[in-house]
Amino acid sequence: MQPTLEELRARYGERYKWWVLLTVMIGTMASILSSTIVNVAIPDLSQYFHLGQGRAQWVSSGFMLAMTISMLSTPWLLLRFGLRRTYTGAILMLLAGGVIGGFSVNVPMLLSMRVVEGLAAGILQPIPVIVIMRAFAASEQGRALGVFGFGVVLAPALGPSVGGFLVEHFGWRSIFFVVVPFCLVVLALARRMLAVNSPLMGDARKLDWKGLLLVAISTISLLNGLLQLRSGGWPAVGLMTLGGLSLYGFIAYQLRAEQPLMQMKLFGFRQFSMGALVAFIYGMGLFGSTYLLPVYMQMALQYSPSQAGLILLPAGIVLAVVIPLAGHMADRWPPNILVAGGLGLLAISFVLMALDSSTGSYFLLMTWAIIGRIGLGFVLPALSLGSLRGLAPELIAQGSSTINFLRQLGGAIGISLVGIVLEWRLAARTEDAYGRIKAFDDTFLLVAGLCALAMLAAWRMRAAPKSE
Repeated sequence: MQPTLEELRARYGERYKWWVLLTVMIGTMASILSSTIVNVAIPDLSQYFHLGQGRAQWVSSGFMLAMTISMLSTPWLLLRFGLRRTYTGAILMLLAGGVIGGFSVNVPMLLSMRVVEGLAAGILQPIPVIVIMRAFAASEQGRALGVFGFGVVLAPALGPSVGGFLVEHFGWRSIFFVVVPFCLVVLALARRMLAVNSPLMGDARKLDWKGLLLVAISTISLLNGLLQLRSGGWPAVGLMTLGGLSLYGFIAYQLRAEQPLMQMKLFGFRQFSMGALVAFIYGMGLFGSTYLLPVYMQMALQYSPSQAGLILLPAGIVLAVVIPLAGHMADRWPPNILVAGGLGLLAISFVLMALDSSTGSYFLLMTWAIIGRIGLGFVLPALSLGSLRGLAPELIAQGSSTINFLRQLGGAIGISLVGIVLEWRLAARTEDAYGRIKAFDDTFLLVAGLCALAMLAAWRMRAAPKSE
């Protein structure tokens, strides 16, 4: 017999909310792992399937695109099906994408499974913050986000290292199977710890499919338009125009829809609107760099896949130590200070990578990566708390989905933008080893500039005066 919420609370007492957090944390770790681990295999995938830089980039961009679009459906799914069914269904999708993707025999099969994984990851991503904001007291939310962040950052920290080892010794197919044990553990925990009568369930009216269709058209058109900029011409102009018009249509429709996919009144709160802007720009820089660094290590510096993956391992361990501390600080310090300071460290790390890359020093690059991950540790908890505090309870699910959507949209655009700039700089530079390194240096400086730009919005995340 499936347990109810009341039975589970009586059985586990005050610990129950932490068990729920652990359950959703492991699932989110699996989705993040599936996102980041493939980047190490891009050169091998390109060689195996005879892909150019543009098509290889879609292995990451396709995942990010699907993830971005599905995020906005999470509040409706929670209201319609509850936490248990929504989470279990998404984990099953992630499991299927990983297993079938590992047996891909052609590019369409590979990309379609990456899209399936991305759809699942998009549904999973906003849920932990929703759980924390609804189940934990305000005085505990920073600590809960710190604990959640500690677990979640281990996935991108270990992912490239494990992925590099697997690619080098077992081939690219092995990296798709890494999510399998995580998914099986989550399915067992969800059956035991998530109640059938979820408190997140409610009056779910019809899904705003028109809004979902408009945002999908806009996102797909804009990203394809960015990719077409390499060759120029009318296709790029047409796609970018279609993307802009559908984005305008989406916003206009959401303003008058009875049950909108995205609540536009959220942007009337200054902390939320500034946090959303930070999330978008910060996503561009973060995900763009996550794609760039492993490719740089292999293409420019000629390191093996395992060495390229290992460079982020110490940085990830440091991040896992920093983020619980940052969570405690987020309960006491103004979020704008923590977010702006963290973004500053992230920008500095990319500048240092660009300035010192000519030496090719493995340990210097590892040190600069550690500096960046320390900054990332201060951004993550403070950005969520700073954006969502002060919102009415009924807006928290929408707010969390919107923040995650904008961060992932920024990430998808960031990966495409980094690919465009990298290809442009590689073409402009000489074709020798030094020219390739300088092309990557130029791209690192672009990422640093994006992080610096996000700092300007972060200063405006402070609480508005009472008179506003």
